[in-house]
Amino acid sequence: MSSPQRLFVSFPEQLVPRPMVYELVKRFDVIPNIRRADVEDHSGWMILELGGQPASCEAAINWLREQGCVVDDMQGDIIAG
Repeated sequence: MSSPQRLFVSFPEQLVPRPMVYELVKRFDVIPNIRRADVEDHSGWMILELGGQPASCEAAINWLREQGCVVDDMQGDIIAG
């Protein structure tokens, strides 16, 4: 297991009601840590630390993108909280 990746994930309206973090855990056996999030009726975002096996994390990130999420790597950014 490598150190967790820090990601900024935004998701469109159609994904707001879907349990995306739960699906990540079930599908890819990753370890999520939500550092911040804001979810509205029309959109949402979260700052997510994603841990686990590197191949599983990469597959989880690709899956998020396939679902319509925008995923940006935040390595090097400093976010308190």
